[in-house]
Amino acid sequence: MVQTLRKPEIINIVRREGKVTVDHLVEVFGVTPQTIRRDLLDLAHSGQLDRVHGGAILPSNTVNIGYSERRELNQSVKVDIARSCVQKIPNDCSLFLNIGTTTEAVAVELLNHQGLMVVTNNMNIANILSVSPDIEVVVTGGQLRRSDGGLIGDLTKDTIRQFRFDYAVIGCSALREDGDILDFDIREVGVSKSIIEQSETVLLVSDSSKFERKAPVKIASMGEVDVFVTDKGLPKACAKFCNELGTQVMYA
Repeated sequence: MVQTLRKPEIINIVRREGKVTVDHLVEVFGVTPQTIRRDLLDLAHSGQLDRVHGGAILPSNTVNIGYSERRELNQSVKVDIARSCVQKIPNDCSLFLNIGTTTEAVAVELLNHQGLMVVTNNMNIANILSVSPDIEVVVTGGQLRRSDGGLIGDLTKDTIRQFRFDYAVIGCSALREDGDILDFDIREVGVSKSIIEQSETVLLVSDSSKFERKAPVKIASMGEVDVFVTDKGLPKACAKFCNELGTQVMYA
């Protein structure tokens, strides 16, 4: 494949997978590592990608990638994380599930639970759980974000403040090594802050690729999370931070 055709396809792969490696692209295109590195360098110079060790990622720190693309990213890992997460959630309790493709995976794994009251601002989660007669589903009001079925805004926060949850399961768009949890939409961040305030136990579900992404708005610190469920080892600074603050880390 000539360079002019290869570069757009590299961009498409990054959008689907969140990150690409030189080795993977060598296998896909059948060219040398040096050729791929030149392509990635050109794409980085033009602002279309950010180079990272061994590959490249999307550069944006202000706009999230599309919902359908996020849904496909690390899909099997999200299922593993969800299965580990629901082990911490007993029957006969109340919980909140917020917007996100990983929290949607958690909803699927909760279908075997009984006696739950689930409050959510995620229309997709409401649809997933609606098939279970053993789960009461409450959907918050709010402004519908059509791109991902999320409900956000002041009405959403007002609804959340009427509850006190035993558990909350939240996702995020990016993580920093210093323990900051980040997202893109300041309205969604305001909702997430309300969820944390109204919950006895907060579980964060996120795969480790979020440490390689950037987002502009802080949701909370890892110190405000009781359990962090992820797929593999944390950066040393974040692991130390969690240990010092008593945040339990579970590996799927």
